[in-house]
Amino acid sequence: MDKDTIKAHKISKDEYDKILEILGREPNLLELGVFSAMWSEHCSYKSSKKYLMGFPTKAPWVIQGPGENAGVIDIGKGYAAVFKMESHNHPSFIEPFQGAATGVGGILRDIFTMGARVKANLNSLRFGEIRGNSKVNRYQRYLVKGSVAGIAHYGNCMGIPTVGGEVSFDECYNGNILVNAFALGICKSDEIFYAKAEGVGNPVIYVGSKTGRDGLGGAVMASDSFSEENQSLRPTVQVGDPFAEKLLMEACLELFKTDMVVGIQDMGAAGLTSSSFEMAGRSGSGMKMYLDKVPMREEAMTPYELMLSESQERMLICAKKGTENEVLEVFKKWDLDAAVIGEVTNTGNMELFWHGDLVGEIPILPLSENAPVLDRPVEKPSYLDEIEKLNLAGCGASKSDIQSSFIAMLKEPEILNKAFIYEQYDSYVGTDNIKKVGGLGAAAIRVKESGAMVAMAADSNPRMNYVNPRIGAALAVASSGRKVAMSGAVPLAITDCLNYGNPENPEVMWQFKEGCDGIKQACKALSTPVVSGNVSLYNETDGSSIYPTPGIVSVGVGKEAKNVVPSHFTKNGVTLYLVGETKGVFAGSLYMKVVEGRTAGTLPEIDFTKERALWDLALNENFNLEFANSVGVGGVAMTLAKMSAVGDMGGEFKMLVDDNRDIFDESFSRAIFGVKDEVKFEQKVKNASLSYQKLGVTGGDKFSINEVSINLCELKDIYFNEFEKIIKA
Repeated sequence: MDKDTIKAHKISKDEYDKILEILGREPNLLELGVFSAMWSEHCSYKSSKKYLMGFPTKAPWVIQGPGENAGVIDIGKGYAAVFKMESHNHPSFIEPFQGAATGVGGILRDIFTMGARVKANLNSLRFGEIRGNSKVNRYQRYLVKGSVAGIAHYGNCMGIPTVGGEVSFDECYNGNILVNAFALGICKSDEIFYAKAEGVGNPVIYVGSKTGRDGLGGAVMASDSFSEENQSLRPTVQVGDPFAEKLLMEACLELFKTDMVVGIQDMGAAGLTSSSFEMAGRSGSGMKMYLDKVPMREEAMTPYELMLSESQERMLICAKKGTENEVLEVFKKWDLDAAVIGEVTNTGNMELFWHGDLVGEIPILPLSENAPVLDRPVEKPSYLDEIEKLNLAGCGASKSDIQSSFIAMLKEPEILNKAFIYEQYDSYVGTDNIKKVGGLGAAAIRVKESGAMVAMAADSNPRMNYVNPRIGAALAVASSGRKVAMSGAVPLAITDCLNYGNPENPEVMWQFKEGCDGIKQACKALSTPVVSGNVSLYNETDGSSIYPTPGIVSVGVGKEAKNVVPSHFTKNGVTLYLVGETKGVFAGSLYMKVVEGRTAGTLPEIDFTKERALWDLALNENFNLEFANSVGVGGVAMTLAKMSAVGDMGGEFKMLVDDNRDIFDESFSRAIFGVKDEVKFEQKVKNASLSYQKLGVTGGDKFSINEVSINLCELKDIYFNEFEKIIKA
């Protein structure tokens, strides 16, 4: 085969030599395309797999860990939560509406493929600088509006609430935005379905929408950096149809009530190729597929296109032999295409036929289960030596005006209320959402079948990951879990979406290695295993990579939904406490970025014992709390300001500090508590060996903390209205 064709498929010389070894001959174009897709970074994790080994994945409550379409945990009374997080970064940068929409569609299929009815969506979004009138600024605003509209369109049409999420902005994302989608579903713990194809002679059935040419090369495109030459790749972005997916979900859930399904797999990245090879590979089976029987919506499609198309709303089912007609009838009832396109064999090979002719034959296990694992070079980034000594006290920072610093930070897009975004989402459809939507704390839903609640929270601090990738990643685990605990639920497990730059850059691979080490450390120490996840590399444009951004969603369970704890001020006259130690941590902080104009410094280690003690305090004192919230970006000042604005009440607060700027400090393992019984609470904090201080009492039409004072109306006007002014500029 000619070198240009091999290069166009992103196959290296070593990989091509391995293909020759596996096949014992030259591949044809169809076979090369299959290898290219399955061995892409997006599908094979060939650069990252080495570092994913050793993630804590087991616990008594874990039913299914990584390796399936989604993770599953036991939530009590015979029910399970099924959840996962995925990226759709490259497609969303190229075509924001469809890229983000199909990202939502894909993660939904991962959940209901497991037999669960999807109950909630979250999203974790990163954009570049949206302020200003440069071409880049205008394009970033276009990307925000398009991505949000796509997310809203798909979720709203499906009737699945988007209950929360997070959004932040930094120039490092000007060339690569991040659109990470999370979904969670509920099912009976003994009615979970897996992606397998076994049983010789069992039929392989294609169901859902017809196949077109949209999305061709999507997995390979997602495994490459951007440049001026390849940013116009709209044909590789899929087009979604949420109404078709709604029908597909209902049809699958109906089918799951029968005894006809052996296994089922979503056709996601690499389409029919990945779904068929993975189902057979996990089962040690072979498979025959008759590609001319695949339902098509375009004329003159080829076997190559059918295997590699990433058309949306499609599934592959392995059914029990003899049930074919009954399965087809279920999908016919829901007005969906369905066709028997193959059967399970015991050859261990994938045999692809086209109008009776064998057009491709590939051993399955070497392709699906034994993809290349790369040992890429790693090197500590040189920038770290330049920034590690530039902490607040050591970088020549002057003591700026605290009031003006407060206003400047409050006006930062990542702090401002994102009503422009979340009001486009139907957040209460299904009547399961039990927390006020507004960007504070974890989201929570009611499990109607058991009366329990499931809380979920997304977190990642890119600046702290830039300053220290290991501690930054560990902090994302700790912070997301803290948000869940502050809502009254026990954090049980996480899913991740590891967004990094170009793995061919040794410094990026060092960041990735360190990030994985941080996640392992935090998950082990906090007893929140990893049950599912995704890796997104090559987030780089013209040689400039994003900050390391390991997105984490923590999921937890509370026994009774009625005990959910609000995250904002709820009534006047409530005494506030800050629990946790303030240590003057400004490395990677919002204050450093806004006031000092740099992302720099040295982070301290996380004390996981105190972090877990803080969670346990919130959970044990659940009935003594009016509200609670984790302290995060912008420190105590920004946390209180947001709680005040959302709660529509002020308060005069005094924080004991060594330096007045410490109201913006971002020390770890801290939370704000609104308490009913102060004596009891203080005793519990002392018993937990945690430091605390009383901050003040809620109420009034003014918000103040130390040297900062602002009228509540002005605070709310900035917090609730400024973001929309920026985005519509």
